[in-house]
Amino acid sequence: MTDADGITRPTRTPAEKAGRGRQLAPATRVTLDRTDSPFTTDELLWEVIKDRTQAITFENYKRFIDSVVNDGQLYRGVEGYKILKDATRAWLQFEAGVWFSPQDGESLLPDPLAADPAFEGDVPDADPSDVADVAALRDQYLAELDSDLKVLPYHKLIVDSLGVLPLKPADAVKFGDYGISPAQLFRPVLLELIWSYWHEEGMLVQTLNAISRRFQNRRGSEAAGQDPLFRLEIDPLRTVNNLVWGYVQDEWNLLTVQRRAYEYQHEYGISLLGKAIPGFDPADSRPRFLAAFHDLLLTCSAFYDADDDTTVIADAFPVLNALKDVHPILAEGAHNQFGDMAWTARAEMLVQQWILSRPEFREFLGGRVMVPYREPWMDRVDTMKQLMGWGDASVTHFRDLAVFGERLLLSIRYGNWSVINDSAAAENWARYWRTEVKSYMHSYRAVTGVDLTGQAHERIEVARDGRYLQPAVHLRKRLEERRKRPAALPAGSDAAQGNGASTPARRKLGA
Repeated sequence: MTDADGITRPTRTPAEKAGRGRQLAPATRVTLDRTDSPFTTDELLWEVIKDRTQAITFENYKRFIDSVVNDGQLYRGVEGYKILKDATRAWLQFEAGVWFSPQDGESLLPDPLAADPAFEGDVPDADPSDVADVAALRDQYLAELDSDLKVLPYHKLIVDSLGVLPLKPADAVKFGDYGISPAQLFRPVLLELIWSYWHEEGMLVQTLNAISRRFQNRRGSEAAGQDPLFRLEIDPLRTVNNLVWGYVQDEWNLLTVQRRAYEYQHEYGISLLGKAIPGFDPADSRPRFLAAFHDLLLTCSAFYDADDDTTVIADAFPVLNALKDVHPILAEGAHNQFGDMAWTARAEMLVQQWILSRPEFREFLGGRVMVPYREPWMDRVDTMKQLMGWGDASVTHFRDLAVFGERLLLSIRYGNWSVINDSAAAENWARYWRTEVKSYMHSYRAVTGVDLTGQAHERIEVARDGRYLQPAVHLRKRLEERRKRPAALPAGSDAAQGNGASTPARRKLGA
């Protein structure tokens, strides 16, 4: 319509002239979803790994040990501690592995024949859901070896490379038999020595060693003045008195810190630093593990950033390549003491945790009651670290590094990554273990000060920001920096312990 001024204007309807606008079309909601990845059968293996590592947590272990009838406590000597040790070995041997039964149609978890014969009590029954997970693993993931004998695809690859080497019978093995032992094929023990490494760096072993020395009236600190554990007097009316006696008597039979340190170097290329391991000179090492593993975590961090952006499709091939780098390095260290060392160290440290969890040590050491800890032994370790000046990083972070690091390495060690070329498997791995990866990186920064996420520095600066240095180097550096700070009060004094004149450390146990 052209007005008198010659300008053409749009024609309005009567409704518009009356002030009513046009009816707008209903709003359309647009959403962007994360890209799905196809199911891969190795997810069944990861589910079993998570189930088994959850089954052997300290919470479950303590529940079992607390129910064991300890007749040895009625007598003097080491019988009480021996029952504790045998029960621990039986429980761990029963819970820590997956039994791929060679019999057709059977898939049992755990192995009912795996209990230590030295223990006469009952071990827990298998959880039905765990049995179902292993059944699915056997049916859909395991590779057939011979006559319906099924093993992990990774193990089958190794057995095939050995050629005609015979397989020993699964039911009974004679000393004179020659061939492949069925123990690791049909019942792999899902334990990693890195669990023991991080607990040792968290001062678990050193805490009980300090109590053991004081129990024998040996000074536990080289500092001048009164020993921080001077008031440790455990009366004979407490059951823990006899347990500590048995532990001290059995120390000659325990793994030494030197043996563990050499095996840490053999399997992961990581070391302990301290006066307890002078002249450290290993014959073999895995120096590439730390760089490869930390590169994997850095690659996962970049993948998560891209995967969270729903406008792009995250590329999982860098994660796959990083997994392929870590897998053979772990395999190189799976010789000699591998397996037995992880199992033995775990059994010993579980006993140490249980002894420290006894309420008597809380009465003596005191501590900050309002600080939440996941497991009852942990506050004892942190309090001992304060008394001895061993560092200020909470043992909670070391515990998380142990638990989450073990799960990640088990999924890499027993996966068949050397022959996988599908990025969907790596994409599923990164998504499935995201909690473990993120938690491990956070705890590593908390104890070492090193950022593994790549957010603080560009990737090219990785070698310069300490990401490839030994964790023990960072821990020692932080400890030395802490000791250089001026102390307001001398270590071991009543006020320094935060309990005043009424601190439990000023009283004798049982008084």
